[in-house]
Amino acid sequence: MVNLSWYIIMLYIHIFSVVLSIGPYFVLFPLLALIRRAPFEQLPDYLEPFRITVRLTKHAGHVLVATGILLTWITAWSWKTSWIVATVLIMVASLYFIARAFSPLLRQLKAPHEDRNFLVNKLRKALILYVIITLAMMWFMVSKPTIW
Repeated sequence: MVNLSWYIIMLYIHIFSVVLSIGPYFVLFPLLALIRRAPFEQLPDYLEPFRITVRLTKHAGHVLVATGILLTWITAWSWKTSWIVATVLIMVASLYFIARAFSPLLRQLKAPHEDRNFLVNKLRKALILYVIITLAMMWFMVSKPTIW
């Protein structure tokens, strides 16, 4: 019989929520070309995956934070540990970034606009930056570097 501890269960839920927080964004890159050249009437169909991804990653982020708190408590890591502090700081920055980056751009793309290429380029930059931010957070969680 397999002996599953609370730590193992929380760790797997935490890892799964990380995958849900980062993974869907990689699927969106190919959609950028379709958004760039789609007729305006079809644009909502191509923008919907972005909206769904933002919503999915928001909820996965809630699970990620909850399990991260529980894992920190279960393992008795200190909240002053450098990699935890760095991860939390990056997470706060990513929350601010995701709120300011994707939703306003998606609203602008849904409305009639003059320069779709400019907006799609901004969306592409936002995607790249968000992936970098989340991968940096993941690096701190996996490698657990001692900074101080």
